[in-house]
This record gives sequence, structure tokens and C-alpha cells, in this order.
Amino acid sequence: VQLQASGGGLVQAGGSLRLSCAASGRPFSSYVMGWFRQAPGKERESVAAISWSGGNTYCSDSVKGRFTISRDNAKNTVYLQMNSLKPEDTAVYYCAASRVGWEIPRPYRYDYWGQGTLVTVSS
Repeated sequence: VQLQASGGGLVQAGGSLRLSCAASGRPFSSYVMGWFRQAPGKERESVAAISWSGGNTYCSDSVKGRFTISRDNAKNTVYLQMNSLKPEDTAVYYCAASRVGWEIPRPYRYDYWGQGTLVTVSS
């Protein structure tokens, strides 16, 4: 499956952005989808994940209550709504797809990756 992330940009602290990840190729609905991020000099970390049906979601403690993950299988797209953004949210955000069943997302468990979209939050 090929993934294309979009929606990043520059936003002031407290603002919002919505990231999108469009998938093509194999049936999108069979994959667990995740969002990860990587800030300069830091390791890639999990942000959120959603099961194939959307019935299960996960958000890391650092974004819980501010970010929401969702998916539209009819449109082959997964979204990350980011509210109340903080400067520490600045990173390149990646969407990824996993063939493994539902679990807490870890980067090495994901098989396919998009190219990343940069989110910069100014203070």
C-alpha cells in the first residue's frame, strides 16, 4: 500500500491542524493505521493509532485529549485532528500501515510508511 500524508504547516501555539493520509494499493480497510512523529535529534515516537474498523483507537499520553485519530475506509484516508497545539508538537509526522492486529503502536511493527509532513508550532 502507498501512503501520502498532507496537511502539515506552520501554526501558532494553541492552534489546530488536520493531517490527512491517503492510501492506495491494497485494501485500506485491512490495515491498522498509525501516526508517528519525529522531532530533530529525537527518536520516532507513536502518536495515535486506529483499528481497521475504527472501533479501537489509541493516543499517546502526550497528545491525549488534544489529538483525535479517525478514518474513512470509503475514502481510503486516515486523519489526525490536532488541537491545542504546543511547540513541543513540532515534528515531521508520518502515517503508517500495519498488517498486525490491534496493539499499542510501535514503529517497527508497521510495514508501510508515508513520506511525512512537517508540523511547526510557534510559541
